[in-house]
Amino acid sequence: MKKIELLAPAGDLERLKVTLLYGADAVYIGGMRFGLRANATNFSIDEIKEACTFAHQLGKKVYITVNIVFHNEDTKDIYHYLEEIVEAGVDGIIVSDPFIISYIHEHFPKVEIHVSTQNSTCNYETVEFFKKQGVKRVVTARELSREEIQEIIEKTGMDIEIFIHGAMCTFYSGRCVLSNYLTNRDSNRGGCSQVCRFAFSVDGQDEKFTMATKDLNMARYIQDAIRIGVRSLKIEGRMRSLYYLATVVSCYRKLIDSIYDHTLTEEKLTYLEKVLGRVANRETSSHYFTKLADEKDQYYTGRQELSNQDFLALITNYDKKSGKITMLERNYFSVGDEVEIFTPSGKIYSFIVDNLQNHNGESISVARHPDETLYMYFKGNIVPYSMMRKKV
Repeated sequence: MKKIELLAPAGDLERLKVTLLYGADAVYIGGMRFGLRANATNFSIDEIKEACTFAHQLGKKVYITVNIVFHNEDTKDIYHYLEEIVEAGVDGIIVSDPFIISYIHEHFPKVEIHVSTQNSTCNYETVEFFKKQGVKRVVTARELSREEIQEIIEKTGMDIEIFIHGAMCTFYSGRCVLSNYLTNRDSNRGGCSQVCRFAFSVDGQDEKFTMATKDLNMARYIQDAIRIGVRSLKIEGRMRSLYYLATVVSCYRKLIDSIYDHTLTEEKLTYLEKVLGRVANRETSSHYFTKLADEKDQYYTGRQELSNQDFLALITNYDKKSGKITMLERNYFSVGDEVEIFTPSGKIYSFIVDNLQNHNGESISVARHPDETLYMYFKGNIVPYSMMRKKV
C-alpha cells in the first residue's frame, strides 16, 4: 500500500533541504510573486531550479503556491511566470483562482494542479467540479470534520490534502479582510498582518481581548486520516525556524512510519506529542476534525506565547575520525547539562555535556553567545543539519 504523503513548508532553500532531509515526501514553496506569504524569503527562479534538482535527486516533489486572490493588475505577468516555474521543474502548482486551472491544464498537462485551501472547498460537488477541470488534488478547507472529508473522498475519488499541524486562521482558511482595514495590507494577496493575533484593549476591562485561534495538532488523529483515504498531510509554516521544521517533520515521519509498520504504541504517541508540544509557543487543538470548534480552541484573554529555548545548537560539521562536532549556538547551555542530538535519519543521542570549546578552541564551561561557533567531542553518526536540544 502506498504511504500517505507528508508535505512540509519551506520559506527558503535551507529550510527546503532541512524539511526533505528530515523526512518530508514533498515540500511546498512560494515564488517571488503570486503567493500568500509575501513576508517569507521565498524563491527566485534560479532557486526554484536548485530546489527541484535537490528534491528530485531524493525522489521527492516540489509544489509551488500561486494562490493569491487575483485582481486585474495581478494577471498581467502571470502566464510568463507560470512558464518560468514549470521550466524550473516544479511538480505541482497550488492555485485558488479558477482561471489559472484551465491555463495550466491546457499548456502544462504534466504538471499537477492542486486547489489551495484558500478556495475554502467544503463539499464534494465542488471537488467533483474541479476534478472535471483536470485538477489532481484539492486541499480542503480546514473547517471540515473527519466525516465530511471522508464523504468527499468516497463520492469523488479525488486526492485530498488536509492540514495537520501549525497555525490556524480565525476566518475561513485565510478569507479575511481585517488586515486590509487595520493595516492596509491585503491578506488575500500575500500581505496578512495577522490582526487576529493582536491584543485589543476593551473599555472597562483590565484584560486585553484577542480572537486568536490555538495552533492545530493532529498527531493523535493521523491514523484516522489514513483510514478515511486522505492522500497528503500538510504542515503549515513557511516562515518557521529550521528547528521547528526539523522537529515537526521528524515527529510526523516517525508517526506515519510507525502506523504503517504497526509499531505505534500509546507510549510512542505520547512521547511524540510531548516533543511537538515543546517546540510550539502556543497551545494546540485538533479543531474541526473531531468536533465543531468552540471556545476551548481559541484564546480570548490571558494568552501567552513564550519563546522556546530548547534549541541549543545547529550542527554544521562532524569529523568522524576525531568525533569533533562543529556547531552554531542558538541558546544558552553549559557543561553538565543533559541534552540530546537528533539527526535527519531519526536517530537521537542523549548525553551529558562534558566538554565544550569556543571558536578559538579554548575550553569553556558555558555557551552564552547565540550564533557563536562552538566545538564539542562526541562519538556518533552525526551529520550536518543535526540539531542539539534540551533533553525531552
